[in-house]
Amino acid sequence: MTKNTLNALLISLFLFACDQPTTDDDKNSISKEFNQSASIEKQILRDFELIGLNGSIYQSSQWNNKAKLINFWATWCAPCRREIPLLNKTQNNYSDIPIQIIGIAVDLFDDVVSYSKETEFNYPILIGEEDAIAIAEDSGVDFIGLPFTMVVTKDNEILKTHIGEIKKHHIELITQVIKDIQSGKITTSQAKKQLGKI
Repeated sequence: MTKNTLNALLISLFLFACDQPTTDDDKNSISKEFNQSASIEKQILRDFELIGLNGSIYQSSQWNNKAKLINFWATWCAPCRREIPLLNKTQNNYSDIPIQIIGIAVDLFDDVVSYSKETEFNYPILIGEEDAIAIAEDSGVDFIGLPFTMVVTKDNEILKTHIGEIKKHHIELITQVIKDIQSGKITTSQAKKQLGKI
């Protein structure tokens, strides 16, 4: 794919997702749709590999046995950039539970590497163009805009997908639900219902 074609695709995603106001009805509709599909069948995060900031290939299996918060973002997406400090803080503050933040840039490699020189990340950043979008789609999730976040159990079951900016109250709920699953207080079905509030 040419750089111009990719840029046109990314700009379309940006215009569709980043600038669209989200109403409470939209949020409720998305949550209801997710909860209905979750009750029908499990959505499993499929194994994937992507290139990292250092040019090495990373396999998703290296984070098996850890819950994952996978955040899809791009350098040109303002809400995506606003999430980064919160995700850094989350990775630092929740070291007591096995949860791994993973950033997946739906962007050009050189643009992400340049951005990383001025922005600190304390969690892995992987980079893909169409390959990044395919990760969600191969797992049965519709990828319709950025930022886009998946909450995944240590067994790779997708508990929740969230379109839009992640906020502090989202992180608090997600980390509590992950703790409760790992301690056996709740089941994954109960976790999905609790995360439906996001």
